[in-house]
Amino acid sequence: MPFLYFDPMFFVLTMPALLFGLWAQYKVRSTFKKYSQVRNMHNLNGLEVARILMRNEGLEYLQVNRVPGELTDFYNPADKSMSLSDGSTRAPSIAALAIVAHELGHAAQDKQGYFWLRARASIVGIAQLGSNLGTMLFFVGMLLGGVARGGGLGWNVAFAGLLLFAGAVAFTLVTLPVELNASNRARQMLIRNGLVSREEAAGVSAMLNAAALTYVAAAAQSISQLLYFAMLLFGGRRD
Repeated sequence: MPFLYFDPMFFVLTMPALLFGLWAQYKVRSTFKKYSQVRNMHNLNGLEVARILMRNEGLEYLQVNRVPGELTDFYNPADKSMSLSDGSTRAPSIAALAIVAHELGHAAQDKQGYFWLRARASIVGIAQLGSNLGTMLFFVGMLLGGVARGGGLGWNVAFAGLLLFAGAVAFTLVTLPVELNASNRARQMLIRNGLVSREEAAGVSAMLNAAALTYVAAAAQSISQLLYFAMLLFGGRRD
């Protein structure tokens, strides 16, 4: 069974995506570190930016929470709340502008019923189930044996796991347009409200582009793992 010993195909299929993911994480953290030390022209911290944009963009109904850490900001469509990290709220930086505007971009998506945001919300449960149970079922099926012949209990269990895991992969793919659109909305909001100069807009774009890479990397990693599972199941490999 390939997964019980060293299988070079696992590394061939997954290592490029893994390395890309590590680089994307480094890129977003190094870019954040750089622009968190550059003050924005209006000397506004993240909370102040949030108040201005919420007022001007018709998002005053949002609840704003504080969360510890850095790059832990998120928007929750379930309760219309936006959680901002210490790293986004404590300093009047360009990084704060980018991060807060991005989360408000998600709020604007929610307000306008953006299709891909709703699509992502509809498959959250499937994605959570697939990322955990799907992988477990796949390997249980492989352990049951008979996969190379196909049609047996082991194959059916592994195939069910593969389908569940595909749901998790679909979630990472649907996330891409959601995040890219939120970043575009963030840029437009900041420019429309006169909160960035041309030079600062370049820094904001650098932050948003670096963050986008992490979502691309996550999709690439999940796809590569799905391909490996499919190769094991359909590739005709024998015990």
